[in-house]
Amino acid sequence: MKFYKYQGTGNDFVMIDNRNGEFDRANTALVKKHCDRRFGIGADGLILLQINSEALLEMVYFNADGNEGSMCGNGGRCFVQFAKDLGLFADEVTFIATDGLHIAKIDLGLIHLKMMDVNKVQTIENDYFLNTGSPHFVRFVTNIEQYEVVTKGKQIRYSEAFAPKGTNVNFAEPIDGKLWVRTYERGVEDETYSCGTGVTAAAIVAESVGIKSPVDIMTLGGNLKVSYQKNADGNYSEVYLIGPAVKVFEGEVWKG
Repeated sequence: MKFYKYQGTGNDFVMIDNRNGEFDRANTALVKKHCDRRFGIGADGLILLQINSEALLEMVYFNADGNEGSMCGNGGRCFVQFAKDLGLFADEVTFIATDGLHIAKIDLGLIHLKMMDVNKVQTIENDYFLNTGSPHFVRFVTNIEQYEVVTKGKQIRYSEAFAPKGTNVNFAEPIDGKLWVRTYERGVEDETYSCGTGVTAAAIVAESVGIKSPVDIMTLGGNLKVSYQKNADGNYSEVYLIGPAVKVFEGEVWKG
């Protein structure tokens, strides 16, 4: 079976063109095997590009643990670049993911991916919780480079407050007008180099620390930008995640 490897600011994915329906999306063990960095291809997740019953491009995202996941922003940008590389669109593309329809375009090598509207930001003491296609907890910290992201993130991810499904956990720090973000991702169960829905969540609540749209983001894997429109009712629309996505290599792997 042919596969492609893409990365978006260090968040890496196995990409499979599944328009023929050859890959069995119920085979969680095979997804997990492909994502394994020692016994498989190695990735933070696996993405199928396919056509749904309404003839729309569909992005099906799996976490590295083999289970279908919620929306992945960096995966969405890689999906768009993958579709472009396959010749499936010229200027702009519409596709469906688990959280609904997305529109995207590529401009000067950067993917501009429209994310879902955010209608609710919950304050939990001095922290925040919101859904940007995936659930995200955001905490502002100091000295983020030395912060114990995995230890602290795992505690919050598995806490009773977010049981039974848990949440993704983001730690952020404003630095020179930009926002440094580090993320512990559920499903990967580790810190990833970048998380698209996570930086989107952090950017939206960064107004509380004096940073407004558009927000320049720094991650372990590179730089991103998030723009949004805050409406009079306090909701957020026209939310865009902007950044690069790169094909790393392609090859063949055994189906089983």
